[in-house]
Amino acid sequence: MERNSEQLRNIALIAHGGSGKTSLAEAMLFNAKATTRLGRVDDGTSNFDFEPEEVKRKASLSTAFHDCTWKKHIINIIDTPGDDNFLSDAKFSLQAADAAVVVIDATSGVKVGAEKVWGFADEQELPRIIFINKMDRERADFYKVVEETARIFKIKATPLFVPIGSEANFSGVVDLVRKKAYTFAKDLSGKFTIGDIPSDMESVVSEWRETIIENIVEVNDDLMEKYLEGESLSDQEIEATLLQGIKSGAVIPILCGAGLANIGVPQLMDLIVQKIPSPLERPPKKGVVPGTEEIIVRPPSAETPFSALIFKTVADPFAGKLTIMRVFSGTVESDSSVYNANKDIKEKLGQILIPQGKKQQPVQAAGPGDIVAVAKLKETATGDTLCSASDPILYTPTEGLPAVISYAVEAKVKGSEDKVFSSLAKLVEEDPTLKLERDQTSAAVILSGTGQIHLETTCEKLARKFGVEVTLNPVKVPYRETIKKPVKGVVYRHKKQSGGRGQFAEVHFDVTPLEPDAGFEFDEALTGMNVPRNFVPAVEKGIQEALMSGILAGYPVVDLKVRFYDGKSHEVDSSEMAFKIAASMCLKKAVQEASPTLLEPIMKMEITVPEDVMGDVMGDLNSRRGRVLGMDSQGKYQIIKAQAPMSEVLKYALDLNALTGGRGTFRMEHSHYEEMPAQLQEKVIAAAKEEN
Repeated sequence: MERNSEQLRNIALIAHGGSGKTSLAEAMLFNAKATTRLGRVDDGTSNFDFEPEEVKRKASLSTAFHDCTWKKHIINIIDTPGDDNFLSDAKFSLQAADAAVVVIDATSGVKVGAEKVWGFADEQELPRIIFINKMDRERADFYKVVEETARIFKIKATPLFVPIGSEANFSGVVDLVRKKAYTFAKDLSGKFTIGDIPSDMESVVSEWRETIIENIVEVNDDLMEKYLEGESLSDQEIEATLLQGIKSGAVIPILCGAGLANIGVPQLMDLIVQKIPSPLERPPKKGVVPGTEEIIVRPPSAETPFSALIFKTVADPFAGKLTIMRVFSGTVESDSSVYNANKDIKEKLGQILIPQGKKQQPVQAAGPGDIVAVAKLKETATGDTLCSASDPILYTPTEGLPAVISYAVEAKVKGSEDKVFSSLAKLVEEDPTLKLERDQTSAAVILSGTGQIHLETTCEKLARKFGVEVTLNPVKVPYRETIKKPVKGVVYRHKKQSGGRGQFAEVHFDVTPLEPDAGFEFDEALTGMNVPRNFVPAVEKGIQEALMSGILAGYPVVDLKVRFYDGKSHEVDSSEMAFKIAASMCLKKAVQEASPTLLEPIMKMEITVPEDVMGDVMGDLNSRRGRVLGMDSQGKYQIIKAQAPMSEVLKYALDLNALTGGRGTFRMEHSHYEEMPAQLQEKVIAAAKEEN
């Protein structure tokens, strides 16, 4: 079928993990004959969850795409992950969608992940459909979940369909607008017969029909007036107003069904093609002229200059890098050249591909609304804008979720450290929520991500795609050492007399503490000729080396000043080496006398939690030696601003999850260093001695 933007529907499936998004997506593909058999997540035959890590965990860890043709329209299905560890990917992928289907499990209702992804859809201002799934399961309760979605999402409950039976007796749906019953075959075929409403459902149906018509007519003042005056409304008027309401986001329709049993899915697909906006009906996309703050808008039309946003990158060991973009305006052809507005460079595109699960379908060109991939772009990364060089535009991409947990990555095979770093760097391109850095003091490779499973699957991918095996170790807290009082006139003589030439050097130091974060100061204050000046660099080098590892627990020594004011030398036996050793030993001696102490890193934290768990979270912070600095409120959430020692919050992501039932989030960054309480210093010092 010729791809036409008007016939295109880009629909993202979003939900809390385990709500059955992928099974629903499989049923859509099967009904549209894009696949010949119903793919199943549980037996590893899914067209969406095809990465080995996904097959193993039976869950989506990365967004997958597949298109299918339904009633002369193309539905582009964007199947996003619902697991908390991978929600950033869902957030990025919603930039490519024109609407979202929010999938809710009929047995467990609205869970925290659904609230989070609903917020992402708000940010992109997407029209939505709610699909209450798993109606065939035990304890499925349609009406309870409808009430819950209305309350939690603050919307008017507008179910367009209600279920016929539930649990094992769930057999179909009643269309409240058209007043018809659709009864499904129990053979997973998605085939149904159309009939009259079962007599025992008439009162429920008329009650809900009244409710949804009230919600629908609110969209149109003329219709509202007609309705209030008691005039009867035609099905056409109701349908037209419903269309207007869904496209504008004023009405959020609720449907129900069972993805795995393929019941109620064709009705969802009909609603998508009939009532979801095509890319051409979406508002123009706002951007800026690169290098300025001048706002420009791009209407979604094939005639306007080309522009697209890169919202995902996949590192493929065979095809190299696959860059996935959503075209917002204009058209782009295979083997053409485009402009990257972020990097100010031209990129040569090869073959344009339409992603279909793990395969890709080559096409000659792509227009507004198309989601396409290109291989092997050199400079382009997730979040970049590609556009026409003659009329450039720069879009602001959405931000990922903050990295909240870090581990030190160690190569299982000694000597492959560089390969670990370079291979991880490729995975960071694919997943911008991963952070990769080297610890300055220990040279360890530190990998941070949005959760424990996020980092574990990253390591599995690393082994599978690049053949690099690693282990994740707890991050070592970068303690520092310093001194609390000044010492004057510390003398150290280094003298070695054995056969041949001896070694001789003597240095005199004053050592004083400095302000926090002042670092190290060296003051050369020699007078007279006791020490030849050519030995001064060796003295400074000796001090610098001694500062690398302190006397308490071997951590770097900071915030002190050394005044080198005198010493002695010998014209034959003195050498740079002798002065370096003397300086190093003299500093160690001075630090010992200057009441050395340990400093610990303090983190600045911003913790967002629902009001009902705020007391627990604050109590927990106090138990971690945390200090609450202030509070802010944001809707039904409270934002706690606090500081806490790094050693107490290394695994905070896991603990906050447990405390808040997954509803809490936080950001954290280094703030400053502070002296550590004496009794805790002893533990750190003892641990360091044991390690050495």
